[in-house]
Amino acid sequence: MHKAQATERHHERHLVIEIPHLRSTLTRAVTLLLETVVVPTLLFMVLLHFFGLVPGLAAVMGWSALVIGARRLMRRELPQTLLLSTGMLVSRAIVALITSSAAVYVLQPVVGSILMFLLFVGSAVIGKPITERLARDFVHLPAELFSHQTVRKVFVNVALLWGGSRLLDAAMTMAFLRWSVEAGLLSRGVFSGLLTALTVAIAVGHGWRTLRKVPGVTLRLGKPPVTA
Repeated sequence: MHKAQATERHHERHLVIEIPHLRSTLTRAVTLLLETVVVPTLLFMVLLHFFGLVPGLAAVMGWSALVIGARRLMRRELPQTLLLSTGMLVSRAIVALITSSAAVYVLQPVVGSILMFLLFVGSAVIGKPITERLARDFVHLPAELFSHQTVRKVFVNVALLWGGSRLLDAAMTMAFLRWSVEAGLLSRGVFSGLLTALTVAIAVGHGWRTLRKVPGVTLRLGKPPVTA
């Protein structure tokens, strides 16, 4: 009996999870944040204040075209996340231009945050956290890993964390928007990014600590990419 159990444990595959190199990952994340949130928000704030709505929205769309065009000229990668974020940014600008309302430009991400709250929390409640799918896009996770009850609980907790973060983000933007459109833009361009970064840090820390305690699982940091 004991021999059979020992043999079974011996044949169990030891799972090694390689986490992408943190410095390169953070660099890509910060670059994406600057390209799709910080710079366009600051452009819109300044031009809206001094020149009006149309120049501000035109600057946002012009900046989006510049980012995509510059990456193509330099033959740099065009991540799907960048294309999606840029597409949403341009769509927001077009809707705000049609409605002639700067408040609409600020309110659209609020609606998106509420929908994300419902998506994350709803998926966690039914036991199929969307964070499992998202994690597969960034880290190669062996299928066997998801059979661990502890690991599944991590994804549920992270989904609840992201849901709460998105609801707080929406409430924060609405509170700032009550003061002024400029305050709402400041919330979206600065504080929302900080909240997202804090949420990512908490989620990664929670996942890292928990996975290290799972028997038969080893976490390994990836090597930095080699620059040609």
